[in-house]
Amino acid sequence: MPPSPSEELAGLVVLPRSVFGHAESVANRALGYRHVHPWVQFAYAVAGVLDVRTDSGRFIAPPQRAVWIPAGVAHQVRCSANTEIRSLYIEPAALPAAQGGCRVLAVSPLLRELIRSFGDLPAEYDERGPGGRLAAVLLDQVAAAPTLGLMLPLPREPRLRQLCEALEAEPDSREGLATWAERLGCSERTLARLFREHTGLNFRLWRQRLRLISALPLLEAGERVTDVAIACGYDSVSAFIASFREHFGATPGEFAGERGMGE
Repeated sequence: MPPSPSEELAGLVVLPRSVFGHAESVANRALGYRHVHPWVQFAYAVAGVLDVRTDSGRFIAPPQRAVWIPAGVAHQVRCSANTEIRSLYIEPAALPAAQGGCRVLAVSPLLRELIRSFGDLPAEYDERGPGGRLAAVLLDQVAAAPTLGLMLPLPREPRLRQLCEALEAEPDSREGLATWAERLGCSERTLARLFREHTGLNFRLWRQRLRLISALPLLEAGERVTDVAIACGYDSVSAFIASFREHFGATPGEFAGERGMGE
């Protein structure tokens, strides 16, 4: 069996060009292991939902979004079923103004078509010819892509980490901060303070964001909005729709209608 694109990439010591791209369809599983690239990775979700986890948080890219992963950042990738990723690997020096931390970026129709066209180039395209000019325009558009708030901060404090991992496993859990404070052996006030200090969010907002990002793969898979609302811990469908619209700028139905736009 020939090596997958990821296996080929892992064997590279240097990129064949300052911008290198490939497409890969991946199953619903963790992609092997926590790993690090010496290059920037721009992981674009053509279809499916991409979930990138680093030490600082989870970065969620539904269709037509991408995750910017800086060089040297340890990360692990999970995907919903039938996910298709088109990743760009970029030498850091090729885009120094767009470094920064890991983040989720919007992919415009123009950028989407540039990525598609770039994927058709040979790995060793002529950097002084049309391929090089396409890569330059592509980098300009990547640098200009707006950042989206599709990030869930993950605390490193042991007690908070235990709490957050439990809620990630059961986003529909109704257990409040008081219950968790008793379980973890501290006061509710202390736990609330720790949450703000280590995540930048209060407990209510963190859990709301967790529930919303947990809804994305379910919606992308075509599940009914009512079923998704219940699975993510909402008391009513209307509350779920209102919260979803406030955070993502679209209703769950409108988001589900975007599925397959890039296919």
